[in-house]
Amino acid sequence: MAEKLSATPTTMTEEDWRPLRELDFDDKALLEVGHIVGLFNYLTRMADGFGLSVDPPIERASQTGEPLRHRS
Repeated sequence: MAEKLSATPTTMTEEDWRPLRELDFDDKALLEVGHIVGLFNYLTRMADGFGLSVDPPIERASQTGEPLRHRS
């Protein structure tokens, strides 16, 4: 659903929202999901546009699933 909302939002249908509706998401909750998807799209586009990159420890954690460790 998030991928479709991001890539082709004008093709979204009620059926696309059904999995969340089946989890008892109401209209307000679906709107919140839509806002979160939109914010992530906005933030990643801004980061890409400014050439920001992810710190190596975060990149490694995202690829391996290993938790980040606090450095002293």
